Amino acid sequence: MLKGHAACPGCGATILLRHVLKALGPRTYMVIPASCSSVIAGPYPKSSFAVPLLHMAFAASAAAASGMVEALEKMGRRDVNVVVWAGDGGTVDIGLQALSGAAERGHNILYICYDNEAYMNTGIQKSGSTPPKAWTTTTPTGNPGFKKDMPSIMAAHRVPYVATLNPAYPNDIVKKVEKAASIRGLKYLHAFSPCPPGWRFDASLTVKVARLAVETGVWVLYEVEGGVFRLTGPSKHLLDPSRRKPVEEYLRLQGRFRHLTESDIEELQRMVDENWEKIAQLVEEGK
Repeated sequence: MLKGHAACPGCGATILLRHVLKALGPRTYMVIPASCSSVIAGPYPKSSFAVPLLHMAFAASAAAASGMVEALEKMGRRDVNVVVWAGDGGTVDIGLQALSGAAERGHNILYICYDNEAYMNTGIQKSGSTPPKAWTTTTPTGNPGFKKDMPSIMAAHRVPYVATLNPAYPNDIVKKVEKAASIRGLKYLHAFSPCPPGWRFDASLTVKVARLAVETGVWVLYEVEGGVFRLTGPSKHLLDPSRRKPVEEYLRLQGRFRHLTESDIEELQRMVDENWEKIAQLVEEGK
């Protein structure tokens, strides 16, 4: 990424992408569907990305990447990384059918979803990745639904590698990106991407919010390699609930949760604790 890009101050996606591109190196081709990153790249004919970049329609990024992989392999270019960099709207909702098809075909694509948990580029509307009770412009009293578990959906496709990322832990990002790039087939990475204007927190708090998401157990760092589930980074030490910080510490930094009552916070804490009970089972199965 070059200086002068058009991201908002404190954008979690740009922090993530800097580490991703450093790990992948210059032999990288990117496909970006309609998203915040379409704007971050800047207006034609200029670009803030120093790698080849194909802007693509909202629903078609994985299909376009499939064609790109086929063409590059016909040209004898097998030593490159073809990367889809898509938001949650273009992944868990609009782009899911193309992603599922590419996974079924086993194309050698690294698909990365940067998850800012709403349609931020078009006005902070709810997406399938918006967490329960979160404010958006289309859920002004809080999201009544649940966050779609996209990494588990991709693991169910039996792709060779699935992992989660968080911008507060760059070493974990680089390790997973390098591992994914070394594996043939479709690899799926799901990245936590705090959004200051959409989540309503000060731009200086991006990394703090990201770190608290892990420390409270709201966001779990893990990988599924060859069907085997493993916790990574700080999440390895959080199976004991006494080592997790209260979820309220994460919630209270964000204006999108400002409307929550004490009973709402208790319910969200219960959801997190129940999820960790399921994670404990997956860890045990992976031993």
